Amino acid sequence: MSAPALPTSEQPEARTRRASGGRRPRTTAGHREAYVRAFRRNLSAHTFLIGAVLCFGFFSWYPMVREFLLAFQKTEDGRTSWAGWENLRTVFADPAFWQAWRGTLLFTGLALVLGFAVPFVVALVINEFRHARAYLRLLVYLPVMLPPVASVLLFKYLYDPGYGLFNSVLDALHLPQQQWLQDPDTAMLSVVIAATWMNMGGATLIYLAALQSVPGELYEAAELDGAGLLRKIWHVTVPQTRLILSLMLLMQIIATMQVFTEPFLLTNGAGPEGATTTVVYLIYQYAFNFNNYGAAAALGLVLLVLLAGFSAAYVRLSRTAGDE
Repeated sequence: MSAPALPTSEQPEARTRRASGGRRPRTTAGHREAYVRAFRRNLSAHTFLIGAVLCFGFFSWYPMVREFLLAFQKTEDGRTSWAGWENLRTVFADPAFWQAWRGTLLFTGLALVLGFAVPFVVALVINEFRHARAYLRLLVYLPVMLPPVASVLLFKYLYDPGYGLFNSVLDALHLPQQQWLQDPDTAMLSVVIAATWMNMGGATLIYLAALQSVPGELYEAAELDGAGLLRKIWHVTVPQTRLILSLMLLMQIIATMQVFTEPFLLTNGAGPEGATTTVVYLIYQYAFNFNNYGAAAALGLVLLVLLAGFSAAYVRLSRTAGDE
């Protein structure tokens, strides 16, 4: 009987196949075929993505880059040259610059008092209804679906000192009539009221969705502890919706500091004694009334830097909300 043969050394291909679990390793042609199949499978998605990136780059990134360049350039006799910090110095030396910031900050402050608080209160009221909640949501969101210009012109009619509805109501109550848009003391408040009515629908629905996610057991426990309505809102509702409130606060600040349509249509931009002048309206004046595109770009750059800080805070809070 012959002795068993000693095992011979395996071929490199056999060893590679055994190391890979018995599968034949992919060749270069196999890699190419897999890549082609994956490319064809994702071709439509890549096409839509490239189109979106191109549109976003052309309509968003290019204007920002162009604005940054214009802020440090000046054009005289059709020739463009670098101006350095001259445009920024011109903007900061203009008395209208500080007046525009005062108007913008005033609008933002009033909008936070009304436009931030009123939608939350409305959402609290709607959340208490057990019936007709869908109808109330539609009713609240209806002003958002109207064209902004139509809504502003509607309020301009309501504010009319002669035949406007607001003065008619004051007259029926035997109260003195107001020059809503003609008085420097009430012009900005009138603009804020119109802007709040136009834009509160979206915020109300967001708050309502957040309220409906609050566990009912918390309210029941608060009632057992003897908490009233206000204490339940302060100790249960507000803590449970803190992140949504913070996000909406930042969004409100970012949106209100770019206000233009409402004061432009209601008070022709500046308003009585410049009471409704805003930063964006001053940018409009620099560019289209004074033909000073460098100063307009410089002021836009200042506003961009300020809003970038709020946007960074918004992104940070959004990530925190997503993690929770």
